[in-house]
Amino acid sequence: MIHPHTRIQYIDDHKGYGVFATAFIPRGTVTYVKDSLELEVSPKDYALHSADMQAAIEKYSYIDERGYRIVSWDFAKYVNHCCDCNTMSTGYGFEIAIRDIQPGEEITDEYGIFNLEQGMEVACSSPLCRRRVAPEDFDHYFTEWDIKLKQALPGFWQVGQPLKTLLSEEVLQQLEAFRQNPGEYRSVYLLKAEKARLNGQAIHQ
Repeated sequence: MIHPHTRIQYIDDHKGYGVFATAFIPRGTVTYVKDSLELEVSPKDYALHSADMQAAIEKYSYIDERGYRIVSWDFAKYVNHCCDCNTMSTGYGFEIAIRDIQPGEEITDEYGIFNLEQGMEVACSSPLCRRRVAPEDFDHYFTEWDIKLKQALPGFWQVGQPLKTLLSEEVLQQLEAFRQNPGEYRSVYLLKAEKARLNGQAIHQ
């Protein structure tokens, strides 16, 4: 579920739609939680779909650590990538604002965390634009992502959290462990697809 203080808006023929803040969203706010209504498409089920349906699933989904494609039931699926994004996925299974987001500002994300199976060209407006996101971005950038997330997470306890009721007790306990001891931080690398682990790649904490 996407944060309630957001709306969907058409941008242009190239980008299509995007998601925009309707109120101030401070750093540390949970902006998306995978809830019980999200559609989960296993690798086996994905293979059974037609080519057209596979293309639609690819466009509107992200791949979780199990290798499942997750399609949001609400307009969270319209959040666009930016190489200088203002929200980011965490190792706790939700997305968080990594800086203050102003009313009317587009909500943007880091697609490199989404377990891409192939690279894709991007043209975000940021001067930091990488021009392309690719599967190897996880290994190249996860330490930078972790720094941004570690800086944002303490705000979790300082701001309003409309989506907090959707977080599991386990996640809340993990967050409290980090609050008490920053060494208990759960790296975003934990979101890397399970298939990578089965190939013997190490999980960095």
